[in-house]
Amino acid sequence: MDSIHIYGGVCLQGDVRIQGSKNAALPILAATLLTKGTNVICNCPRIADVYRMLDLLSSLGCLVVWEKDGVRINADNAGLHEMPGDAIRGMRSSLCLLGALLGRTGQVSMEHPGGCVIGARPVDLHLKALECLGAVFREEEGLIVGNAGTGLRGTHVALARPSVGATENALLAAVAAEGETCLSGAALEPEIEALCEYLRDCGAWIEGIGTSTLRIRGGRRLLGTRYRIPSDRIVAGTYLLGCLGTGGSVLLKQAPVEHMGAVIDLAERLGAECQQGREGLFVQAPRDLKPCGRIITAVYPGFPTDLQSVALVVETAAAGKCLVEERIFENRFRILEPLSRMGARVRQMDAGRVEVEGITPLRGCQVEARELRGGAALVVAGLMAEGETVLRGCEFIERGYENICRDFRELGARIYGV
Repeated sequence: MDSIHIYGGVCLQGDVRIQGSKNAALPILAATLLTKGTNVICNCPRIADVYRMLDLLSSLGCLVVWEKDGVRINADNAGLHEMPGDAIRGMRSSLCLLGALLGRTGQVSMEHPGGCVIGARPVDLHLKALECLGAVFREEEGLIVGNAGTGLRGTHVALARPSVGATENALLAAVAAEGETCLSGAALEPEIEALCEYLRDCGAWIEGIGTSTLRIRGGRRLLGTRYRIPSDRIVAGTYLLGCLGTGGSVLLKQAPVEHMGAVIDLAERLGAECQQGREGLFVQAPRDLKPCGRIITAVYPGFPTDLQSVALVVETAAAGKCLVEERIFENRFRILEPLSRMGARVRQMDAGRVEVEGITPLRGCQVEARELRGGAALVVAGLMAEGETVLRGCEFIERGYENICRDFRELGARIYGV
């Protein structure tokens, strides 16, 4: 898909199923390297980042087969530790293969991964955590080269900050290490909980799931299992906020309501009614959005940085001023220029703060996505705008959304991709 064409001004109505979680699927797919036998990963999202991860697993010797209800993976013949650079570049989540491969083969060699340009995302926390467990790293001609020497050993790993990726890597290495590991300062994101549940289903011993301190008794034999990826809270939040921006009412089928507290809280502050039912989350937009005042991103369970751009767009339709503070990444305001061209009154006060002044009617124009979540936000802006919006840079959006055009069409939007 080269471009998305959107004819805005339609109130969203209807229901849509929420896809499987990107951020849960990727580390779980990496974790299959640590298992014997066959895994069936159900509800696995069919998105670009998942396809890249599966290509990496195939290049390492895994058998990968898509089926109707998910993807079947067998890692019994996996043994290589060097991955093709073209499959790694552009996908930050390939970093979780560091811990998985050290646990599988005792060594790893990979290029620095890429991903969205949303700020500095150093790998030092990942490497320090793995070094605590016995790995030794060096840089060699642009490669990260790691070796576990005589083997990974359980120990106390204290993360300097709750990094999701570093928590995943430490966890994957710890289940393969001999002895007990205490991982403190772990991230609390529900995707970490999903990884722990998958590993435990495979036979791992993990205590403290859902808390910042995890205890892992490593060295146990892990067997393939059948596991269902939870629904994507960021996709659900995108569609919820899209409903608020355009008006109307939607049912988000299989939305992970228990992990959407901060987003639902924002929606209710804006005047929406949100009700949880057996099928999912029902959202009724208010006739007029109330002023919100302030949005601050934070680590889970705070408001997710991945939805900051979408929330910023929706605030252009709310009366009064709103201060949006980004406290996770320093380069999350890349949509300000295209949003200004659409008529939004947004003012960047400093690297981490933007003032949004509503009510501002948006006008359709040609815009370009430069990263995943900002691209989704521009789709929502197009749905809210008068006239036609043409969005390019769709490859970024395809990294995290199975089919954003189809999903919004199911809610009545006039949108298509070419």
